[in-house]
Amino acid sequence: MGASSFPPDGIPEVPAGQPQPLEQLFAHYYSRLVYFSYQITGQQTTAEDIAQEAFITYWHQREEVAASEAAIKAYLYSTVRNASLNAVRHAKVVQLHQDKAQAAPVAPEAEPDVMRTLIKAEVVAEIYEALETLPAGCRTIMRLGYLENKKNHEIAAELGISVNTVKTQKQRGLQLLRLRLRPETLLALLLLVRTTG
Repeated sequence: MGASSFPPDGIPEVPAGQPQPLEQLFAHYYSRLVYFSYQITGQQTTAEDIAQEAFITYWHQREEVAASEAAIKAYLYSTVRNASLNAVRHAKVVQLHQDKAQAAPVAPEAEPDVMRTLIKAEVVAEIYEALETLPAGCRTIMRLGYLENKKNHEIAAELGISVNTVKTQKQRGLQLLRLRLRPETLLALLLLVRTTG
């Protein structure tokens, strides 16, 4: 997907009353919706299936959904949320029946905090998009250090560079991300760094 095909703040505007092309919606939201569903279900395959089904459901009901990006986004996220919660409930029912067969009572778990999960999915997606704009070497070091939680000496050994180069690239990466991320997203990234470092 080329950078010129989307405006910086989202999917391209389509004239009022016209549905968003499915390929553009899928490219823009699929990974976010999978991540969102995974945070609720804890199952990657289930999350992927749910995200795909959300697009199919939207496509069949697109005439009933307002053509604005906000309405489509809300529809997709609420469809994924509902399907994910249903999958969790179904898994609990299956587990309950299995446990009853073994005569062991099951304590019901609290449903995941959906709003927190939604926000986390959007923040993570925004961070990943910003990381993609970094120079290749810097991007690799930022991913290894902040997303894979590797120490500076581990990164240096893996990439065959000095620890000072790793530190310099991390500082450079954070400076570039400050320019590309909204302040609240940058704060979330820094909190992630602080809790994992």
